[in-house]
Amino acid sequence: MIGYVTLGTNDLPRAAAFYDKVAGAMGYGRMMEEGEFIAWGNFEDGTAGLAATKPFDGEAASVGNGTMVALMVDSPEKVKAVYDVAIANGASDEGEPGPRGDDGFYAGYFRDMDGNKLNVFCMAPPAE
Repeated sequence: MIGYVTLGTNDLPRAAAFYDKVAGAMGYGRMMEEGEFIAWGNFEDGTAGLAATKPFDGEAASVGNGTMVALMVDSPEKVKAVYDVAIANGASDEGEPGPRGDDGFYAGYFRDMDGNKLNVFCMAPPAE
């Protein structure tokens, strides 16, 4: 249902460098660049894209309280790899990778340098 999500930034070059690495760890590159807007992903494989942009209204970007973007991968190992890349490239920790609940949800949480909250997750079989 979701085609792409945009995250506001006040420093597009910094955001671009960060998301080049995070998206790269997920196997994606840039799919669109237009002025103050850069998007990562691949519409052809059916996954939602992620974009960083300076706000169109010219005002400063700010973080939405309660807003979070969840990035889906296919294994707990990939969750850790993407989380580690994010942290190594300036993200702050919001919850290390690990199981959440008993239903197989496995996630790590972080904030980018503009304060946007993201998680990387997978649905892993519950441990027996």
